[in-house]
Amino acid sequence: MGTVNQTKLPTASDERVGVLDFYGDMTPKTRKAFWACSAGFALDAMDFMMFPLLIGTLIALWGMDGATAGGIATISLWSSAVGGWLGGFLSDRVGRVRTMQITVLLFSVGSLLSGFAQSPEQLAIYRALLGIGFGGEAAVAAVTLSEAVSAKYRGRVMGFYASSYAVGWAIAVLAQLLTFYLFEPEIAWRVMFFIGALPAILIFYIRRHVEEPAIAARAKREQGRPSLMGIFTNGNLRSTILGSLLSIGAQGGFYSLMIWMPQFLRAERNISVIGSTPYLLVVIFGAFLGYVTGGWLSDRMGRRFVFIGSSILAASLAYVYTHIPQLSDNIMLLIGFPLGFVASSYYSAVLPCLNELFPTSVRGSGVGFTYNAGRAVGGLFPFLVGAFTATMPLSSAICLFALISYGLLLVTALFIGETNGTELRA
Repeated sequence: MGTVNQTKLPTASDERVGVLDFYGDMTPKTRKAFWACSAGFALDAMDFMMFPLLIGTLIALWGMDGATAGGIATISLWSSAVGGWLGGFLSDRVGRVRTMQITVLLFSVGSLLSGFAQSPEQLAIYRALLGIGFGGEAAVAAVTLSEAVSAKYRGRVMGFYASSYAVGWAIAVLAQLLTFYLFEPEIAWRVMFFIGALPAILIFYIRRHVEEPAIAARAKREQGRPSLMGIFTNGNLRSTILGSLLSIGAQGGFYSLMIWMPQFLRAERNISVIGSTPYLLVVIFGAFLGYVTGGWLSDRMGRRFVFIGSSILAASLAYVYTHIPQLSDNIMLLIGFPLGFVASSYYSAVLPCLNELFPTSVRGSGVGFTYNAGRAVGGLFPFLVGAFTATMPLSSAICLFALISYGLLLVTALFIGETNGTELRA
């Protein structure tokens, strides 16, 4: 790991071990930051996950093929990689809070414009704008929260932060259920994207209630303006490479499964849009508990323990879910819970680990780049899944790229150093 002038503190395994112990130790200001960052990530997820839910509808209305639909998802993920790096760098230059406001506005506007799209090409452009804000907000909010909390609770705090993604995802599923119940498909998909503009309201709360983390403000005063390429210097290069590979494995597996899951349920299991809602909600509920449990385990057992265990279990369940045709619909419903659990639990270790790899002066850039490198490369997988459906069933394509991703996550975990309990320093 790069030289980042960090020390180890006693971890949560040394004393208080409750899942919610962290909240009692927070100051009122830190709690406001916690809720603002978590709400931002939830709304971020809501906006992004609307498109996977609408793939089947848009294929039917516009006559797109799988590669085109997957390509739109990939473009938004590539854009999020750019947005994450630039957003993280901007947060190192002008501050975490100001950058959060800018990124929330971007992904809200991107969703609003998506509702006016008249073609796949227009939708791809608008989803790219959303992606820039999506990537920047996720990275900056994670850094802001990580810097505001104690090292001994960082895994659990980031676990609850990550769990807000499942909340936003669930909101998107419920929005689909409501809009497709009230409107014809030709109108319903546009209404969903319009709903995605509502997160812009969060900007006012962030402006009023969230303060710049003290460690970030101090680093900015003492060290001046950082370089955009600072994460590629000798002291940080190893952290950048390993963090990127870790994130690629983590996010490639998640997107291979979750972006195409709604279409898999409809195309291969013959479950309707509305009928798929219970299946998706079970997966999401499993994901929510996975995020929370993964954060607790990463504090108790270490980040690497979570990476290794989750990657093995997620690969196994991905195969079972997509390749056992004899499973009844009820069994499919039940298996969705553990699949969602293990396919999300590692995020609660990835987020604190990435923050712990970099010094404060380049933490925004470092987390923004590495986390969104996962979105850029892992984001290619939805396109490849769609493209491979020309030569193999959708279930096989999903499983192939999920297994590649989880294999990479497992291998990288064997090389990366344990960061649990690391005290962040400038």
